[in-house]
Amino acid sequence: MRTVLVGLATLSFTSAAPAGPQEHALDVLQRWTEAFAASDVDAIAKLYAPDALFMGTGSKTVVTDPADIRRYFEDALLSRRPRAAVITSQHVMVLSDEAVLITGLNDSTGVLDGRPFSNPGRVTFVIAKRGSDWKIIHFHRSAMPK
Repeated sequence: MRTVLVGLATLSFTSAAPAGPQEHALDVLQRWTEAFAASDVDAIAKLYAPDALFMGTGSKTVVTDPADIRRYFEDALLSRRPRAAVITSQHVMVLSDEAVLITGLNDSTGVLDGRPFSNPGRVTFVIAKRGSDWKIIHFHRSAMPK
C-alpha cells in the first residue's frame, strides 16, 4: 500500500500538462512587457520574428525590417526612461496550435524632458511558433482615441 501511495504522489507532481499555444504566447507577452519596462532593446528585439510586421504608435508605415524594429525601440525606450507598457486588459484567441492572437489595452508610460507621461492605447500581437521558438509575427499599437 505504501508503494502505491508513493507512486501516486510522484505521479501527481510529474503529470503537469505541457504548455499549450496560449501559455507560450502569454509567456512571450510577459517577456515583452518586462523588456519594455527594463528598456532592454536587445531582449525586446529578439522577441520578433525576422519577417514580423510591425506598426508602433509612432510608425508612419508598416515596418518589416528587423533593424528598423530595433531602431524603433532604441528611440522609444532609451530616450524616455523609466518606461512601462502595462497591459491593462487582454483577450486571447488561439488561432491554431502554432499561432495566437492577443489584443487589448495598455498604458505606455515614461519620462520625456523630465516630465512623466501616460499614453493609453490599443495593442495587438500575433505570436506564432517558428521552429521551436514562439515569436511575435505581427504587432500593432495605436493611441486611444480621445
